[in-house]
Amino acid sequence: MTLTLNDHLKPEKALPRDHDKAALAGRVWRPDVDGPSVVTLRGDELFDISADYPTMRDLCETADPAKAMRAAKGQPIGKLGDILANSAADRRSGSVPWLLAPVDLQAVKAAGVTFAISMLERVIEERARGDYTAAAEIRKTVKELVGDDLKKLKPGSAQAMKLKETLIAQGAWSQYLEVGIGPDAEVFTKAQVMSSVGTGADGGLHAMSTWNNPEPEVVLAVSSTGRIVGATLGNDINLRDVEGRSALLLSKAKDNNASCSIGPFLRFFDEGFSLDDVRKTVVTLEVEGPEGFKLKGSSSLAMISRDPADIAGQTIGKHHQYPDGFVLFLGTMFAPVEDRDTPGKGFTHKEGDIVTIATEKLGSLTNRMRRSHECPPWTFGVSHLMRNLAKRGLIQAEG
Repeated sequence: MTLTLNDHLKPEKALPRDHDKAALAGRVWRPDVDGPSVVTLRGDELFDISADYPTMRDLCETADPAKAMRAAKGQPIGKLGDILANSAADRRSGSVPWLLAPVDLQAVKAAGVTFAISMLERVIEERARGDYTAAAEIRKTVKELVGDDLKKLKPGSAQAMKLKETLIAQGAWSQYLEVGIGPDAEVFTKAQVMSSVGTGADGGLHAMSTWNNPEPEVVLAVSSTGRIVGATLGNDINLRDVEGRSALLLSKAKDNNASCSIGPFLRFFDEGFSLDDVRKTVVTLEVEGPEGFKLKGSSSLAMISRDPADIAGQTIGKHHQYPDGFVLFLGTMFAPVEDRDTPGKGFTHKEGDIVTIATEKLGSLTNRMRRSHECPPWTFGVSHLMRNLAKRGLIQAEG
């Protein structure tokens, strides 16, 4: 059975429920100018605001991106429904605009092991090695030290350090313990600048992997000053077998062609949407397979162990600067384990899977999974963007 992206790429599915009030900005590829443009949604139409903000980075650097975006005059370029439909990788026309990832010059960072609950279960499973009795003993120890509510365990706290020392003394050491309940968050580079793909695009899986999965996450947009200005959705596509071989293979497991998906739009903070909304977000995941397989799950950010502001604060500061800002994947507690083919083998992707990540406030991000080398190669980088914008008269030397 061949699945199509068309049914998922409709405004009523892709947009937040309160889209009529939301400050939504995105990027589209415009064939008529052979390059990308920053756009905003007004009603059912997309407006090109590149004359005021040539890059999404420029818009994120303003004092109030939502206000600046709404004040930009803009040029209408088409109905959202038509552009969304043309964003589908399996039916795209090269003569009509299509959506891109809503970020450009920002670094693409990601945080790992941000949910202590799932991290501790992983450590318990490693230690128990399938022995339910051993697992029960370790859980008893955890309960004695922490109590019943693991979400109250704060990384870096005295309670967390005591738990870590006890688990290590029991031989339950794991590389995940240090970043899961220690003071320092794991933050890594997920993808290169300009390499992310948008909704409707093919998502890439390296051909070497036989065990892989989607990672549905909220992605923060952060300015060069460290100010969190908005949020969007992301799929931190992961190769579990590659990362499991060695932590030193993290970049190989995470950063491959088309392996970072972000979108559909960046929603800026304003009077109707704030970081507190992000903190309460429930992210849903749906996978539809070509053989009829279906998987559904969810991940609540209310269970996160590190506050989003803390993770962003650990990413930027006196030790590391981002003059063009950055976007930050916040991590997920959802790892699909449902058997797909063979009992006990768990979940892994098949080529042709349709993956949809959604929340009420951010809409939905949908991609079709293929092998990375079969996805369209990444050929439009920062140098190409600068030349294209200069050719269009959108940037010039300061003076």
